Amino acid sequence: MKAHDGMYIGGAWRPAATGDTIPVVNPADEEVIAHVPAGTAADVDAAVRAARAALPAWSATPPRERAALIGAIRDGLAARQAEIAETVTAELGAPLRFSEAVHAAVPVLVAGSYADLAATYAFEEKVGNSTVYAEPVGVVGAITPWNYPLHQIVAKVAPALAAGCTVALKPAEDTPLTARLFAEIVHGAGLPAGVFNLVTGLGPVAGQALAEHDGVDLVSFTGSTAVGKRIGALAGAAVKRVALELGGKSANVILPSADLTKAVNVGVANVMANSGQTCSAWTRMLVHTSRYDEAVELAGAAAAKYGDRIGPVVSEKQRARVRGYIEQGVKEGARLVAGGADAPREQGYYVRPTVFADVTPEMTIAQEEIFGPVVSLLRYEDEADAEAIANGTVYGLAGAVWAGDDAEAVAFARRLHTGQVDINGGSFNPLAPFGGYKESGVGRELGAHGLAEYLQTKSLQF
Repeated sequence: MKAHDGMYIGGAWRPAATGDTIPVVNPADEEVIAHVPAGTAADVDAAVRAARAALPAWSATPPRERAALIGAIRDGLAARQAEIAETVTAELGAPLRFSEAVHAAVPVLVAGSYADLAATYAFEEKVGNSTVYAEPVGVVGAITPWNYPLHQIVAKVAPALAAGCTVALKPAEDTPLTARLFAEIVHGAGLPAGVFNLVTGLGPVAGQALAEHDGVDLVSFTGSTAVGKRIGALAGAAVKRVALELGGKSANVILPSADLTKAVNVGVANVMANSGQTCSAWTRMLVHTSRYDEAVELAGAAAAKYGDRIGPVVSEKQRARVRGYIEQGVKEGARLVAGGADAPREQGYYVRPTVFADVTPEMTIAQEEIFGPVVSLLRYEDEADAEAIANGTVYGLAGAVWAGDDAEAVAFARRLHTGQVDINGGSFNPLAPFGGYKESGVGRELGAHGLAEYLQTKSLQF
């Protein structure tokens, strides 16, 4: 067990305002592996003040110089990938191979994309007799989740820096060690003091203080829809900008012409990744009635192959939440094909890979975000029925469509009310905008669209 002291504020590690700490628990064995400071409003205020003091010089720094420093952060992330993977595995519980391939590798790609964008983005353009400037919003309060702890930090901090903004970051209290490692990398990259600041703490304390601080110009939050609504209300009272990436209940629509075996196997794998703790996971599998029974058999077999290969969920609270949804699904009449609510191990916050059949659109497990390794199969009669089911939740973050050819899949995908759709197993693109419709959020992350979230426009007429 290790005690981590201080907050990273103004380019240095400083003592926290109080001696209160937060335990960090390894979800695989339930052992406390570290303690970090529990930040207060005073710590947040110091971080925001440091960010505001650094803003004039950083916003005036030429974009190519900002790009070079973001590139140095990318290089630091690449150099410490093994350490990052081990840290994520320890505090999140993800299997090491997944931490290496995703949690440690993807942030390097994202940081690199913003190093490139900062150097090439058109921060100035001519529009008729006007010159239009893209200027930094100002100080960004970034609040990040535990499920992809480093990716979500980089997906906010890198575009904010590229835009010329300064940042005060409050990471999730379940996974703060990765954030501290990131602060070390930022420091080593030579970023000017105060441009990036880190405060660890609880959401209702440090997170709320950051969201409502009058020195913050934009709040960028990723997490639950309920908390996102609260942050939106706090920001709205001050007419403060927000970027919110919230929950999802994404549909995996398998049209009759699709390769059913591939679509089902990839769909199950998508939900099992990161132990189901992915906001964009395709948790609702929609299959035409003519092929439904075959899909159920394939999905059950696919889930059974995972066995103990997936990691635990992040905490005892999260395990109880997921198991509660599984019990609710059974209570409401869904048919359990694989898995179940019983604990697969005596130690660790593990949940069985679970598949439900005979799920109807109004069931709780078809409407609410479970955030665990649970797949629900729903049948549909025709494309109009599939469209209604797919769009029939308050969410609209992601999804997938499978068909015999891409054109057929695209035609259906265009009718989905969601921010991102994978066509026939399309691969992750770090330059494509990511974000949701409806209660899945406001704004976009990644690529040029993600950079634009941290910019405001000014026009000069001649």
